[in-house]
Amino acid sequence: MRGPYVQDLRRLLEKIKTPFLRGDRVGIKLHWGEKGNRSFLPPDYAREIALWLKEAGLSPFLFDTTVLYSGGRRKAEDSLQTAAEHGYTENFLGCPVIIADGMDGRSVVDLQTGSGHFPSVQVAAIFDQADGYVIFSHFKGHMESGFGGAIKNLSMGFASRAQKQRMHADIRPLLKAGLCTKCGVCVEVCPTEAARFGADGFPTYDLEICIGCAQCIGFCPNIALQLEWETDATVFQEKLIETAAAVWRQIKGRTVLINALLNITTECDCWPGENPVIHPDQGFLGADHPTRIDEESIRRVGAETFKKAHPDIPWERQFSYAREIGF
Repeated sequence: MRGPYVQDLRRLLEKIKTPFLRGDRVGIKLHWGEKGNRSFLPPDYAREIALWLKEAGLSPFLFDTTVLYSGGRRKAEDSLQTAAEHGYTENFLGCPVIIADGMDGRSVVDLQTGSGHFPSVQVAAIFDQADGYVIFSHFKGHMESGFGGAIKNLSMGFASRAQKQRMHADIRPLLKAGLCTKCGVCVEVCPTEAARFGADGFPTYDLEICIGCAQCIGFCPNIALQLEWETDATVFQEKLIETAAAVWRQIKGRTVLINALLNITTECDCWPGENPVIHPDQGFLGADHPTRIDEESIRRVGAETFKKAHPDIPWERQFSYAREIGF
């Protein structure tokens, strides 16, 4: 898979005035796709960003963090292997590829928020490893946040595994037994063994140990599971914003934001298999603030696109809450 819009990205990059100084170490934050996923951004674009940075006398590296769910990115070693299988290698990119929360997942730091849900958030301890950042986000749909772009790349993307779990704490699976074929996929993919077969052959879910990662919902081949919010669906949107805002306070003024409005699919790049495209490609956007770039991305794609794909997700709350807390 090759990136057909490399020259378009280059034209955008050439217009961007960076906050970086010659010799700075610059981290490129992106999502290289889950194992088996086919909708992730090809590595050609990341290579073009790395080349652009090197031409300016900068030292780039690529990074992401480990995840909650089972698959090819739960452990650092597996995530790097998945990155390599998707073409994200140092040899191809011309820069190192690292796991920001460390090979053991313990390279983390707590950031104070002063907001409602979290007195502090825990994120990858990457801030002393880079002088600047390029937040390169694949803009697409998402079953829990409605859409995923720069905000989600800063929040879930920087978050430690513990912080990811805190953000997912209100999400639970609800079984529609009439659609369930007892195939066992949800039991197979559950990372905490919260999903188990009951005496009647139907799966049951231990909500005491469920971490809300929603992997069972996303993988169910019969759409027999749906999201059940323990409190209110808006809470997840607010938690995303609080985490993103805490990260942004650390990196604003030394960060470039780029959204790729390409291969705009129903779900994020965490899901393997079919992931339908819901809107034609719209190219690349650059901006100086995460809420601004995501709002403009939604304007270009159309709010109705995401409302149709995820009708029960109040994603607009991300923007109103961001303004409420001064983000």
